[in-house]
Amino acid sequence: GEYINTLTMTDLYSSWTENRAVWKKESITVMKAIESIEQALPFHVRGFASDNGNEFLNHDLHSYFFDRKNRVEFVRRRPYKKNDNAHVEQKNWTHVRELFGYDRFDAESQVEWLNDIYKRLWNPLWNFFTPVMKLKSKTRVGGRIVKVYDAPKTPYQRLIDSNILEEKQLNELQQRFK
Repeated sequence: GEYINTLTMTDLYSSWTENRAVWKKESITVMKAIESIEQALPFHVRGFASDNGNEFLNHDLHSYFFDRKNRVEFVRRRPYKKNDNAHVEQKNWTHVRELFGYDRFDAESQVEWLNDIYKRLWNPLWNFFTPVMKLKSKTRVGGRIVKVYDAPKTPYQRLIDSNILEEKQLNELQQRFK
């Protein structure tokens, strides 16, 4: 059917997450959403690991990342697995379902409204003000698995601490935070 889907992109290092609503899962609408997210990111995209759907695994999107001055590595993380992109799949509850629930939005006119909420309210809340714990190690001790996490930090704090941002990117990010 025709309804709104949410595209979620998550940075593995910082957990910075951006969402965009798209009308139907067509390659052209997905590419426009990816372009919008790329413009909103406080850093440059170096790699792209996608879901296994046709909206991602197509010539248009491959060319979009491959035919640029600074090529972006395009990979599939866990092909033929239901949970093929676990870092993004785990955000479906916190970043999409908690906000909009499980109901389907079936009016194309609602895309702009949902994207306004994502861009102005929801993404900044999660990226600037919501701490995240990242898994440091996982070891098996007898019959149980012991997980060790680092100290909780917001994605914003992780980016500031990383020293990977160019000075211009850092200044823009700090301005957005203020």
